[in-house]
Amino acid sequence: MADTSDKDTWVKVDEYFGALLAPQDEALLGTLTANAAAGLPAIDVAPVQGKFLHLLVRIAGAKRILEIGTLGGYSTICLARAAGETGHVVTLEYNPAHAEVALANLSAAGLLGRVQVKIGKAIDNLPLVQQEMSAPFDFIFIDADKRSNPEYLEWALRLSRPGSIIVVDNVVRGGRVLEAESDNEDIQGIRRFAEMLANEPRLSSTALQTVGAKGYDGFSISLVVS
Repeated sequence: MADTSDKDTWVKVDEYFGALLAPQDEALLGTLTANAAAGLPAIDVAPVQGKFLHLLVRIAGAKRILEIGTLGGYSTICLARAAGETGHVVTLEYNPAHAEVALANLSAAGLLGRVQVKIGKAIDNLPLVQQEMSAPFDFIFIDADKRSNPEYLEWALRLSRPGSIIVVDNVVRGGRVLEAESDNEDIQGIRRFAEMLANEPRLSSTALQTVGAKGYDGFSISLVVS
């Protein structure tokens, strides 16, 4: 029997289900190759996680999507494909070099027509997104600097509507979320964010731990209820 505490097993299970249920096509594989060649950190969502985001968008029937944290565009491709030809994704990326790689990857995937990449600090671009949007976002995916999660959640609430879904990645951090006295700003940002979820009457939320190719982490998911 496999050692279920062994990361090698987690990776192999991800690969097993990924091959069966979330096979990567040329655009997704090309994105990972281009990201690696450009020296981007290998922190893209795993294929099964990308498929999970894709399914959430389709289940919700989301057409207007906001992503905070583009990196090389792997998750952006998953979201944009799920939104369909009439959908639109606004994605925010702090690093201009990362954004350039993402734009090339989105072009190769044939998705530039339904994705807008905004470059710069997300906290500075979010007011511009609010000014420019024609309607609230149906789905918001937050996967950027964790210390700013509380601010990103505040903005997500401003930019959403009852029925919108908010997903936040990397909220477990290998269990370090338990470290109440940590001097790590990302850990403290996640803890403040979790407390906000618990005390926000406009949201119904939960968080799930995950293991897999990306190690031990997790995500939160919230439904805007009012």
